[in-house]
Amino acid sequence: MRSPPLRLLTVDDHEMVHDGLRAMLGSYRDQVQIVAEARDTDGAVKAVMAHEPDLVLLDVRLRGESGLDACARILRARPGCLVVFMTVYDDEQYVYQALRLGASGFLLKDVTGAELVGALTRIAAGEVLIAPMLAGRIALSAARLHAGEFWPGAHLGLTQRESEVLALMVSGLTNKGIAARLTVSEETVKSHTRGIYRKLGVNDRVTAVATALREGVFR
Repeated sequence: MRSPPLRLLTVDDHEMVHDGLRAMLGSYRDQVQIVAEARDTDGAVKAVMAHEPDLVLLDVRLRGESGLDACARILRARPGCLVVFMTVYDDEQYVYQALRLGASGFLLKDVTGAELVGALTRIAAGEVLIAPMLAGRIALSAARLHAGEFWPGAHLGLTQRESEVLALMVSGLTNKGIAARLTVSEETVKSHTRGIYRKLGVNDRVTAVATALREGVFR
């Protein structure tokens, strides 16, 4: 007997993407069924609770929000749900962050309908999938990370700029001081700070600094 189709929630802030996914998956309704669509984090969490999808297809960036934050909220709301990122951003740091949060896959938006259905089917069966184009780079980055060739905090998912900001936080500089040192705006510093908090799993500067010291980020 054929298994029922996988129930899919799509989350993207562009209507064109939703239109494209509906068209792309239309020929595979017996395998994957879009049961709901959302355009922001709040809508995604509500849809997850209301429709109980098997999988959530999510972009890394949503308008004014982070798809990574959305992933964390979705998995808190429904731990058994499988979150799969599908994005144009082919940065391996996003992959590390997504997997650390509990995502089950990271795909790129150049997939065909057949490839997407195949990937979702394999993920639903228990696999963790990364886009082939990224897989080799991830392996190389992991080897270099193990050898200590990256910047401090890379193993925690910090970007190089976030590492610089965190180092200046540890040294006691304010946002204004960090902005002056790095020749960027205070808003840019605040944006990096939010990313640091998310990746370290903290909510304030004091705890971020304490975590950096405890983890020996800046030995």
